[in-house]
Amino acid sequence: MHRVMKLLFIRHAQSTGNQEKRMQGHGDYALSSDGKQQAEQLARSLLAESWYPSHVYSSPLKRTAQTTEILLDHFRTAPLPAAVSDLIDSAETPADTLENAIRHITVTYADELKEFQNGVLQGLTWAEAVHRYPDLCRALEASPDWIQIPGAETPQDARSRASQFIQRLLEQHTNGDQVWIITHSWILQHLVAALMGCDRSWRLRANNTALFEFWIDQSRWHRTDQNRFNTDLWQVRRFNDCRHLKT
Repeated sequence: MHRVMKLLFIRHAQSTGNQEKRMQGHGDYALSSDGKQQAEQLARSLLAESWYPSHVYSSPLKRTAQTTEILLDHFRTAPLPAAVSDLIDSAETPADTLENAIRHITVTYADELKEFQNGVLQGLTWAEAVHRYPDLCRALEASPDWIQIPGAETPQDARSRASQFIQRLLEQHTNGDQVWIITHSWILQHLVAALMGCDRSWRLRANNTALFEFWIDQSRWHRTDQNRFNTDLWQVRRFNDCRHLKT
């Protein structure tokens, strides 16, 4: 396989809001004890694969930021493997420079990676929402069409911020970069659709700590010839991969 840009989208580990079946939105819920264990399992799995990031982006919401920190803590403190040279352009980079790069990975917290801003429903269980907003909830249950929730963003808002993030990612990174994007299940659907060039967003199942991995030949990304349809250049390597939770 020739040199590519690798993108690993990661859904955050289980939060206390997930446990309580709350519509979290932008609410700042911490990881549950199970969630912390999930993040630890994922970190061990990625370390075993030597999936070392050169760049990390995260939603700033607490459940995602905590997942990110657990993952990075493992990578910053683990013994450096013999072969991590694909993180650096030059294969002749000294080992101490490679080690320094890994020990000092920084996180860019991006608001575009936040979960759905769900307005008046933020933090409620569905039962609480039905009690508080019965007419709204009846309308939401009665039709699959989008119904505006007071104070919430629209699907177009979400798709726009997802598209902006993906565009920036493709502009700022090159082949050889290995990028983690730690985010949330609802916005992840729009991020994947934007990356894949879909003109609509699709429902995707994304379990806690699920992995979605894409390999892209960034140097050919803007070509308009038949290479757009050359599947060697754009590869889906994993999709809702949760095998690490079974170990």
